[in-house]
Formats: sequence, C-alpha cells, structure tokens
Amino acid sequence: MLGRHNHINLKTREQIDLLYQANQLVGRTLAEVGKHIAPGVTTKQLDAIAHDFIMDHGAVPAFLGYDGFPGSICASVNEVVVHGIPSDDVVLKEGDVISVDCGTILNGFTGDSAFTFPVGEVDARVRHLLNTTMEALQKGIDAVHVGRRIGDIGHAVQTYCERENFSVVREFVGHGIGREMHEYPDVPNYGRRGTGPVIEEGLCICIEPMINLGSKNVVIDDEDGWTVRTKDGKPSAHYEHCIAVVDGRAKIMSSFEFVFDVLGKRSF
Repeated sequence: MLGRHNHINLKTREQIDLLYQANQLVGRTLAEVGKHIAPGVTTKQLDAIAHDFIMDHGAVPAFLGYDGFPGSICASVNEVVVHGIPSDDVVLKEGDVISVDCGTILNGFTGDSAFTFPVGEVDARVRHLLNTTMEALQKGIDAVHVGRRIGDIGHAVQTYCERENFSVVREFVGHGIGREMHEYPDVPNYGRRGTGPVIEEGLCICIEPMINLGSKNVVIDDEDGWTVRTKDGKPSAHYEHCIAVVDGRAKIMSSFEFVFDVLGKRSF
C-alpha cells in the first residue's frame, strides 16, 4: 500500500542513522542468501535462511505477514518481476535469475533492498539486463539533489534502460520509507524531468527499477494475488536501494558491497 498520506515525512539525522542500521542488515541478509543461491536450491530454503539471519541479528522480517504476505523475502525467478512467494516447488536451475527483495525492522525503522542474482551461467542478453538495471539504479540515485523533483529520478532510469532496448514496469514503483515500509511519495521508474514532489533534505526513499527484457506489460497471478509476472514470459530484473537525502544529495542506506564480496565481482 503506497502513499497512504500525501505528506512527506522528512527524517532527522538521528532517524537516518537508525534507518542506515536497518538497511545495512538487509545488505548483509542479501549476501547471506546469495551464498546459498545455486541449482537445486528451493526459494523456500532461501526464505528460511533470510528469516533466521534477520532474527539472529535482533531484527524482525518486515515482509513476513505484511498485508498477509507469507514470506520473509520476495523470491522472484525469471519472468516473475516482484512479490514471488517462497515455495518448496520452485527449484533453482542453471541459467535462472532470481530477484531477492528483503526487508527488516530494527529499532523501529525499516530496511528494504533487492538484488537480482544469476544462477550459474546465464544468457548474455540476460546478463546485460542485470547490469543495465543495476546501472539504472545508480543513475536514479545520481539524479537525487535538493531542489530537483521525483520525476527526475524516473526519467534517469527510464531513458537509460530504454536506450538499451529494455522496458520499464509501470504498475510497481519505489516509495518513501521510515518507520513504515511504504510511505509517501511514490517513486516511479519512468517520468518527466521537473515533475512530482520536490526533493528535500531528510527525504528517505527506496529507488527500485523493475526492468523487463521484453514488453513492459505485467500480470498478477489470480491464484495467490501476489506474484507479478511479465506478460510475455521473458525475464525481469529488480535492484533496490534505500537512500536518504543528506547534505543535499543521496546517501545510500542499504548496501550491495556484502553481496559483491560473496559473488567476487560487481557485474555479470
């Protein structure tokens, strides 16, 4: 549920420090999950690893029970864009990609970040999708400056991805974050420069490009009401950072560094 109230809740430095701690734990959790991503592993096994790691570090999984969601992570394989429910029936295989979206609640503040992992060797075009989406996230972050607008972020993401002939999901967007996982404003991955809410000091948001190899169109599973898939069945990638506006520009609260350490590389 995005943007229940059309009011931006700007954060103090003390609150941003707490947000940072919650998000660093998400980064470490993604790395812990990443250690176990391999052919033959189920998404339910990955969910249990994330759940136990978060609890062992004094936090609570933010996703578990959120609007009834049954997992501690969203585990979205191949054509699943977001909100994949962890399952014993989904077994990873060589050449898959899996987006792991994870949240924590620590000291009253929420961490939220996502990373799309390759499973073994993946197709060259899919690798290009992953790298482009990760770079698009950075382009969006670089667009964050006090006095600019939220539309500048989406414009940066959209133009970069479409230049590489990938498409941007419209129905699902980034969001404000703080004590609640989803706060105002929404942060689309598309848009026009100079539109949307003004970026101010203390703004805390999640920027999360969801980029498709084929068409931008998606469908939601009727059976579970959660799983979002590409309509054409082609793969999708999803990377997410939580940022805070500090000293006029974006400071990344979450981290991929722990994941990069596990993978031994920063690109695919």
